Amino acid sequence: MSIRHGLLALLERGPRYGSQLRTEFESRTGSTWPLNVGQVYTTLSRLERDGMVVQDGEDEAGHPLYAITDSGRVELRSWFEHPVDRTSPARDELAIKLAMAVGAPGVDIRDVIQSQRRHTVKAMQDYTRLKAQALTAVEKNGDRERDDIAWLLVLEQLIFQTEAEARWLDHCESRLIRLSSTAQAAGPEPASPGAVAGAAGTGARAAAGTEETARHRP
Repeated sequence: MSIRHGLLALLERGPRYGSQLRTEFESRTGSTWPLNVGQVYTTLSRLERDGMVVQDGEDEAGHPLYAITDSGRVELRSWFEHPVDRTSPARDELAIKLAMAVGAPGVDIRDVIQSQRRHTVKAMQDYTRLKAQALTAVEKNGDRERDDIAWLLVLEQLIFQTEAEARWLDHCESRLIRLSSTAQAAGPEPASPGAVAGAAGTGARAAAGTEETARHRP
């Protein structure tokens, strides 16, 4: 998540102070990625250091206002124009958990998958209910309320994401079942011809030795 670019996008609409930026950011995203004021002001300080925002006086309540600079606008335009890099994906906790569960002592990976699937399906249902509420708000307010439309887009992304995760979990479970069935059908690995011949030779020598011992007994 780029807090940096999110704040620049809000500042392009006019000067704002820290807690105002936090409120507007969370309103746009439905508090999906909550911010604290400390994060906002730390990011603003870095943007100011990089010449992308400047302090622009105070409002009537004495809050320090920040405004976007020309350099900030160039950075923002570049962010909008370039695709998000998917060739270096962020670490995914679920993928790491399943990878570590394979062969882990005392862990049944199927239980891990089923538990996660229940959680994912519930999350998808919750997002779907929120989407219905967001659609009602958009239909009521039309294009006048940008925050409702922005929240709807975020919700739909979350729904698609959980749907994809549920399908992936189904695939993982099916894959494990197929691999388990294949391993059972194959049975124990047969002995090589050389090993069989060696065992036969050893048995023959042992039998001959026993017979020779019996002949020499008084």
